Amino acid sequence: MTSRPQPSAPFAAQAIPFDEYLASGKIPEGLLTSEYIGQQFVERLVHYVLSVPAGSYTMAQLSRLLEELDPRAQVFFFKRLKENSPDSLKDFAPLYYGFMNEFHSLLFT
Repeated sequence: MTSRPQPSAPFAAQAIPFDEYLASGKIPEGLLTSEYIGQQFVERLVHYVLSVPAGSYTMAQLSRLLEELDPRAQVFFFKRLKENSPDSLKDFAPLYYGFMNEFHSLLFT
């Protein structure tokens, strides 16, 4: 009797070590294999940053991690942040305006 390799757990069922990703500023190569998985990553990142205690990460760390994402995912991050916690945008204002300034010409065309 041969044993078959177990299929890996779907992305939604996997634990994501955001604390490690924020500390390193890197998303492991091959983690975000599709646009859908990228959106799921962003959704979960938004919930992570809104739920961990203050001081668990810095805006610089979050900025480095967001720079690893494609531009559409970066915009999606701020959209979801605003939808999930509109009042939190004041806490993320420097980061928000820094990223949105980069996309200013795209947002108003």
